[in-house]
Amino acid sequence: MTINNCARVFITGCGGMLGPAVYRGFSESYEVLASDIDLNEPWLEYGDVRDFAAIEKLAKKFEPDLIINLAALTNLEYCEKNPDDAWKTNALGAENMALICRRLDIPLVYISTAGIFDGRQEYYNDFDQPNPLSIYAKAKYHGELAAQRMLDKYYVFRAGWMMGGGPAKDKKFINKIFKQIAAGEKILRVVDDKLGTPTYTENFAESMLRIVQTDLYGLYNMVCGGSCSRYDAAVEFIRLLGMEKEVRIEIVDSDYFKNEYFAPRPSSEKLVNLKLDSRGINFMRDWRECLAEYAEEFKAELKPKRGKLILKEEAATL
Repeated sequence: MTINNCARVFITGCGGMLGPAVYRGFSESYEVLASDIDLNEPWLEYGDVRDFAAIEKLAKKFEPDLIINLAALTNLEYCEKNPDDAWKTNALGAENMALICRRLDIPLVYISTAGIFDGRQEYYNDFDQPNPLSIYAKAKYHGELAAQRMLDKYYVFRAGWMMGGGPAKDKKFINKIFKQIAAGEKILRVVDDKLGTPTYTENFAESMLRIVQTDLYGLYNMVCGGSCSRYDAAVEFIRLLGMEKEVRIEIVDSDYFKNEYFAPRPSSEKLVNLKLDSRGINFMRDWRECLAEYAEEFKAELKPKRGKLILKEEAATL
């Protein structure tokens, strides 16, 4: 059965940043069972990719035609301090889901990361050789290899700097900037020596849905159009919030945060969607367009007060 005739989709790790967008998109076309170890949504069922027997039992009971594995530990510092947990979740968990797909003879979707490269090049296409630096990246790269070595039918989608999920679920850069602003910070210190390609969860999920319907299996870089530094992204986000006059950005280099963010990170994580472009299935939009759409979620959390913007719920720090 191809995905075009698919009826059931089993999603693991669906409670994180990307999960809601994937759940909404696929639920419109298919019957979906979404699972996670953190049951933070009413539509989630408990499922742990590290527990092979239990997750296989859950999958077999549902009888899926496609499995989407979103389960991952994405905090790089946590992974460095807890390598066993990182390997079990990001590598063994990925192996487990690939093995289940092989036993059920169905395709797998696996989400990888631009972080698998070492940053020695400015840009990386789908065919460049990964050289992961951190425990997180090494384990995620192993997940890529598991899909490729164990399955004939798979999609590996490499994301860049993820943004999405809104104030409640976004654990990455954009929400970190927002939280500082909401707490009343007037000066933000942001690095300009880290380069990458933002990736909007809503656009990513939409693109994933369209691509799996093509049956063009394989590994794909899948990031938004354009690239930027962390500084560029922060400036654009603050502009979209209309807070250029209230907030100033001070440029620092990565050493400024070396104690807080000690996991090794490549200086450049810029991806190029070479294969998507070549096959005419690149549905990713420009990162500025996506950030403008995403910023509306944060603006909705703010309201005017005495000429300033603050959180709807009065922040204790204000």
